[in-house]
Amino acid sequence: MKGQQLWQKAKNLIPGGNQLLSKRAEKFLPGLWPAYYSKAKGCEVWDLDGNHYYDFAQMGVGSCILGYADDDVNAAVIEAIQKGSMCSLNCHEEVELAEKLISLHPWADMARFARTGGEACAIAVRIARAASGRSKVAFCGYHGWHDWYLSANLGDASNLDGQLLPGLDPLGVPRELKETALPFNYNKLNELEALVDKYPDEIGVIIMEPRRERGPHLGFLEGVRKIADRIGAVLVFDEVTSGFRINLGGIHLTYGLEPDIAVFGKALGNGYPIAAIIGLKSVMDVAQDSFISSTMWTERIGFVAALTTIQKMKENDVPGFLVRYGERINKGWHNLAQKHGLKIHINGIPPLTHIAFEADDPLAVQTLYTQEMLAKGYLLGASVYTTFAYSDEIIDQFIVDSDSVFGFIKEALDAGDIKKYLKGDVIHAGFKRLT
Repeated sequence: MKGQQLWQKAKNLIPGGNQLLSKRAEKFLPGLWPAYYSKAKGCEVWDLDGNHYYDFAQMGVGSCILGYADDDVNAAVIEAIQKGSMCSLNCHEEVELAEKLISLHPWADMARFARTGGEACAIAVRIARAASGRSKVAFCGYHGWHDWYLSANLGDASNLDGQLLPGLDPLGVPRELKETALPFNYNKLNELEALVDKYPDEIGVIIMEPRRERGPHLGFLEGVRKIADRIGAVLVFDEVTSGFRINLGGIHLTYGLEPDIAVFGKALGNGYPIAAIIGLKSVMDVAQDSFISSTMWTERIGFVAALTTIQKMKENDVPGFLVRYGERINKGWHNLAQKHGLKIHINGIPPLTHIAFEADDPLAVQTLYTQEMLAKGYLLGASVYTTFAYSDEIIDQFIVDSDSVFGFIKEALDAGDIKKYLKGDVIHAGFKRLT
């Protein structure tokens, strides 16, 4: 198994094995996950041993909304490369993308760009701090790996347990940042109010995902907006994950609520690195008074990929397909659980749906599901990012193939020791060292 052999080698050459925690083999199937690909096209993947899979795991961790190696996006990128992807002059596509994103979000006036969601969130927080003149950040949700965010765990090692990963040690983050990042939980407006009461006149930024596993309670988002206005804080919506999946643009548009800044990434470039920060001129223009600058933010490919991706999403109503495909998967899971007497929980927006098994050892059950589906030709995790490259037929076959696996899981649970049916270890749920 070439992939696992290479993965074991990588763990001794690269700290953590790779550059992204979400792609670690131990997050899916320890000892058995193929780990590396040789080719990816549409929703299909070929590993280093030539095995073929349909990707129901992550679709490039949600980045390939149109599918892997989309012909139209690739053609635009190849043309950009042939014309020169880097130059001492600026590429005109940067201005075009700014105009496009602002036209999709009429409340916004200006845009900045980066290459990843995490750094875009860091840029947004920098701008928001500069605009508000205050340093404390109230946050809800996952916003990347940077110091400003991980500093939340300096005061309480469990602060990020419900937001990012349980047991995460912010080693390397300056202790001087303690109590500069303050967590509150989604749909808990009282927790945000408590932070404001505890730190009066100190919170200058509120950053949050406008939608998490479940939708907002009545008045929650409106309440956050009112608090931000009342205390003079900049409200940032992190749409790195949610953007362009439910609708053409930020999911906040469906709630009729306007932030001061919105951040996009992942799906924006269909696998090519691009991230965007859009916002009000009164806030964004303050970026000129700080220093926010990087050579590779000017590289042409990301802008070209984003413009082509947005155009194709618009022409084909891609968000509509993503929602319908997610709902089809959810319905299939529900029906199979009822058929086989299994208890499951499904949450998330349909284009990013998550399944959890109700059992004494739910992670072992998930591991067994992944193990058996891998043998049937599917890459599968607990979460599925839907893609335009799916079809009703592919999803229906996925459900058909899941049928016998659900039956096998039921047998294993009834036998009382599900781990004896596993060919390797149980998946890692949180942060763990690999070597």
